[in-house]
Amino acid sequence: MFQQYLPWIGFHVFILIALVIDLGIFHRDAHEVKFKEALLWSGIWLSLALFFNAGIYYFRGSEAALEFLAGYLVEWSLSVDNLFVFLTVFSAFCVPHKHQHRVLFWGILGALVMRAGFIFLGITALQKFHWVMYVFGSFLLFTGIKLAISDKNEEDPRNHWFVKLARRWLPISNCDHEGRFFVKENGRTLGTSLLLVLLVIEMTDLIFAADSIPAILAITEDPFIVYTSNVFAILGLRSLYFALAGVMSIFRYLRFGLAGILVFVGAKLCLSDVYKVPVGTSLAVIASLLALSILASLVLADSSKDQDKKNP
Repeated sequence: MFQQYLPWIGFHVFILIALVIDLGIFHRDAHEVKFKEALLWSGIWLSLALFFNAGIYYFRGSEAALEFLAGYLVEWSLSVDNLFVFLTVFSAFCVPHKHQHRVLFWGILGALVMRAGFIFLGITALQKFHWVMYVFGSFLLFTGIKLAISDKNEEDPRNHWFVKLARRWLPISNCDHEGRFFVKENGRTLGTSLLLVLLVIEMTDLIFAADSIPAILAITEDPFIVYTSNVFAILGLRSLYFALAGVMSIFRYLRFGLAGILVFVGAKLCLSDVYKVPVGTSLAVIASLLALSILASLVLADSSKDQDKKNP
């Protein structure tokens, strides 16, 4: 009985050690995360995910390893869309660079807890009610099409209904937060604008989880694979944000790749009773869609620059 929990215990110990090293040692003091540092940590989290994937291959075989890799790629690619939201929120609330890492750290920890709940509910629903598979598939198809045709102009996060609700129910201080979520004023504990930013990021991830969890359940219903691939994808987001923050505008066609991934996994779910798409094929399609959208963004960005030079 106890042995079935060993992988879960070992995984959480592994992640806890990595987080302690990350926040407790290398990011103990608030500072602006530079490009090289962000790139290094992005590489570290990617290496840890691949190392863990190798462990799954060794202990559980190639099929489980492919499921993890496909699930990780799906969650990572869909989570990249969060980076644009992070940039918008930080810019709107004028959050200094040195405090952004702390906000993302706590925001992502909260996201892990919420996603664990989503995963449990999603797997339970699929196991008890087969028709839920078609609901998830149809939702992903709709979301993918909507993402492809939608206008990406976002409203000011400061005017979002959730921020207005939080300001109404939470006492918020207007003083300088100095990187704190709460401050003391006249004997009262008040929230800061940084707390509002954290709440907006948590709410955003809750919305994104509605897409990403059904998407990975189209790959596998193994709770351990679903959860661990989610965790690795989310934990690498902070470093990826700081590495790409200055060049996000280049990836203008990324949303079409993400839309294609959502449509593909949605169709995969809806047609699963007719034809089971092999995990290897799913991995190849997802990786190709993501790579093509990134390549198109880079190539067309370079061509537009050349055109601007010719037509000053």
